[in-house]
Amino acid sequence: MSDNGAITGYGENMSQPFVYTVVASPLHDAAALHQAVSAFTRALDAMGGQPSLPEAVTDEAPALILVGTGGTEHAVLELAARTGAGDRARPVLLLAHPGHNSLPAALEALARLQSDGLRGRILFLDGAGDAIGWEYVAEALAGVRAARALAACRIGLLGAPSDWLVASSPDPAVMRRRWGPTVVKLPVDWLYDRLADLPPNAGAERAAKTIAGAAGAGEPDEAAVGASARVWAALAALVEEERLDALTVRCFDLIRERSVTGCLALAWLADDGIVAGCEGDLCSALGLLLADRLLGRRAWMANPYRIVPAAGKLGLAHCTVPFRLVDGYRLRTHFESGVGVGIQGTFRPGPVTLLRVGGRDLDALWLAEGEITAAGTADGLCRTQVALRIDPPDAAELLAAPLGNHLVLVPGRHRARLRAWWELHIR
Repeated sequence: MSDNGAITGYGENMSQPFVYTVVASPLHDAAALHQAVSAFTRALDAMGGQPSLPEAVTDEAPALILVGTGGTEHAVLELAARTGAGDRARPVLLLAHPGHNSLPAALEALARLQSDGLRGRILFLDGAGDAIGWEYVAEALAGVRAARALAACRIGLLGAPSDWLVASSPDPAVMRRRWGPTVVKLPVDWLYDRLADLPPNAGAERAAKTIAGAAGAGEPDEAAVGASARVWAALAALVEEERLDALTVRCFDLIRERSVTGCLALAWLADDGIVAGCEGDLCSALGLLLADRLLGRRAWMANPYRIVPAAGKLGLAHCTVPFRLVDGYRLRTHFESGVGVGIQGTFRPGPVTLLRVGGRDLDALWLAEGEITAAGTADGLCRTQVALRIDPPDAAELLAAPLGNHLVLVPGRHRARLRAWWELHIR
């Protein structure tokens, strides 16, 4: 059942349109300059680039500035000032090449921009045939699209964060300012009202399909799965009504007050392309959303249950998981309460990236790469379980300077890309 969590990736979006402009000194021979940069502009055009003269750029900052020659430092600064470039969603991306003093001009211009508190990066191409360099260009463009996408996102917070999330309840205003998404606060009563209005068989078709796809019998009966399906139907209606891109739910109230869990509903929402998190944890919802918008990947939030730094051992567990991330599953009860429906999914061994966003100002990021070595079925833990190996220093950091009690797991190796994006757009 696994698609390895992939939705889309930057490689699939390289032809998305973007605007670029070329700056050059009038002192340079026009014919020689054209010969030097034409191969770069042809490649940009093939990637979806739309050229614009510097003087024609007025309001919207160009995605890329190709620094054709030296002596263009003031032209770069003027473009940034005129378009308001250099913020989180519109960093100044300078494309430099080996000829015509392009790189020295880019270095000087970026140094000034950064000293003025603006964001930017130099993307150096060691010739028009620099395949690795062009990959970095594509990643940078995808990163800008992700930052702009995050700025348009709406995260629904259904109920307050769970009481124990004393380090995972950031100020929504801070999230908006630093990362971009808007937090939409909604009372848990909204869900109860919608559940009361739904027909008894709401979501029955999806419930039946999920029961049929389970590997072996578990504890929940059909009534429990049907109750979870009604929660899914209500949450799906909420997503549509409030135009949400992501949702995190104070799910333990459902257990205490209605004897139903949100685990199955959140898994279905994730499979439908809606970022869905548990316990009202906004930090983890943000991590899940970043994996979706930047990497084009579904991801899994879970609790660490074992950290052995010397051996690089890490164990994660949670009672919900997107079905598309696992190769098979059983339906179980929810671990802590023994009621409702939890999911015991089976991850395949392979490379993963782990991340956690945190800090009072959402200005901290923990990243690690590792390998899933085994899936687990142990009693005394949340139902979906994985054992991983990560670098010992990364494991030690979790114990020495934790950012919270949940981590986000993304299939594949993405640490370098996430770190580069973080440094440019958030830090």
